[in-house]
Parts: sequence; structure tokens; C-alpha cells
Amino acid sequence: MFTIKTKKEIEYMRESCKIVALAQQAIKNAIKPGISTWELNKIAEDVIYANGAIPSCKNYPSGIKGIPAFPAGVCISVNDEVIHGIPSKKVILKEGDIVSTDLCAYKNGFHGDATRTHIVGGKECATEEARRLVEVTEQAFFEGIQFAKVGYRIGDISHRIGEYVEKNGFSVLKEFQGHGIGQDMHEDPGVPNYGKANKGLRLEAGMTLAIEPMVNAGGADIDILDDGWTVVTLDRKFSSTLWKYNFNYRKRTRNIDNIVILLYTILANCEKIPKMGGKNIGKRGCYRSWRNSYRNSS
Repeated sequence: MFTIKTKKEIEYMRESCKIVALAQQAIKNAIKPGISTWELNKIAEDVIYANGAIPSCKNYPSGIKGIPAFPAGVCISVNDEVIHGIPSKKVILKEGDIVSTDLCAYKNGFHGDATRTHIVGGKECATEEARRLVEVTEQAFFEGIQFAKVGYRIGDISHRIGEYVEKNGFSVLKEFQGHGIGQDMHEDPGVPNYGKANKGLRLEAGMTLAIEPMVNAGGADIDILDDGWTVVTLDRKFSSTLWKYNFNYRKRTRNIDNIVILLYTILANCEKIPKMGGKNIGKRGCYRSWRNSYRNSS
């Protein structure tokens, strides 16, 4: 069941999202050729802890026997890694790499969540295909949120994202999806990146979602590495998961500009946040069902 957030709860989420934005900005400032993904993770974790929050991904259970919990605060996926890349001192970034950083922060009982993708060294260092992949993934997000309004359905968002991506010659993942978010990092409803318009749950004021296009340069097929977490493209072509935001429907508006303003207010308003003590939390694993559904079908 999805939850409708109160105005106070959305304010708590706003604070968590501000911390996520600060951590993502710190990564953006630091990313360069020669830095390791482990160092980027450390930078982001330090920002999250300094602002009285907990990195939600750290110690998140796999839900699969024999696969340990996720060991880091940021999922850092490079090139053909789609999602859930594990930071490592051995992974040293070089010019032209596509790097997606997916992180969540937990504070005051609520999670914030966002992903960014960077081209190491800048766009001029990337291939034409890589540049187009990042641009199409970014625009797919904005195509989808045109339908993120009260009265539309989840399928309207999903259909538009998939339609736009495929029209541009790329493919979307079908085994993983966006999701609701709030007191749990992964809540109902799921938000696929493909589907039929005018189908699925109807959007209501106070719902909170993380909409996250996951786009492959080649085919949609994927594999999971032996670490049990890292999802890669089967054909080893580039993947991009650039834009993921918490998004809420608290305001009943029919104007897309107002919705985008609300979106950026939540995530991009990075004024200084007072330091507060934080403690670790238990996390429910509703996301496990999606991971297991892929494994059971492969």
C-alpha cells in the first residue's frame, strides 16, 4: 500500500533531500580522472553524517542468502554497470567514463533519494554515443514528469519514459524500476520505465515517488556480477541512470512549471543545515522482491 504524506512529513523529506543534494554536489566537485570510487563514496558519506543523517544504502540487506548487505553509502556504477555498483579503491576513474552516483539519506524518520550521472573530464571527453545516452536519459526524466500530476496514472509516466527512450534508439531496464519513498527507502508503488498509458495507480496529492529512468545504449538485457549487487548490461555497452528525484504531489497543480519548481526546491536548495546527532536504523526490504523476481526468472 502507498502512503499519503502530511505537510509535516514532506518537510522532513525535504530536509533529507537537501542533504542528498549536498552529498551529490560534493561528488560533482570531486570527480576527476584518477580518483577512485571508494574516495567518492567517502566524500559523500562524510557530508551525510556531518548533517545528522544516515546513508540509507549502507548495510541495506540483499534479501538473498549468501549475499552480504550493501557495504557502502553510495551506489557508484561505471560505464556498463547499470545500478548498484560497489565503490572500490581499485576502480580508478579515467576521462570519458560514465559514472552514476545513487545515494539516499535518512533523517527524522524519512529518506531522501537522488541519482546523478557524470562524464569524467566533461562531455568533450566522451564519445558521441555516451553524450547522447546521458542527454536522452536526462530528458526521459522530464518527459515522464509531465504526467506526474494529480489525476494521471503511474502508467502515463512509465509509458512516456519508455516511448521517448526507444524513439531515440536506446532501451530501458524492465527488471528494476522507480518506487515510492518515505519512512522506508523503497515503498509502493513501483514506477516502471515502460508501460501503457492510462493504466496503473491514479496519482493523488501527498504521494511521494522516486522516478528513475534506467537507460542502456544497447539491449535491455542485464546480468548481475558475482558480488550479488552490481547490475551490468549483458552486451557490456554503456548505461546511464542520470536523473532520479523524490517527487511529491502535495500541491494540486496542472502547471508543469510549478511542478518542476517544487521538485528543485526539494532537492536543489542547499542552504546550510545544522548538525544533529543521528543513529542507525533498521530498514525494511520491500525492494528485495524486485531483485528476487529477476533472479527467479533468469
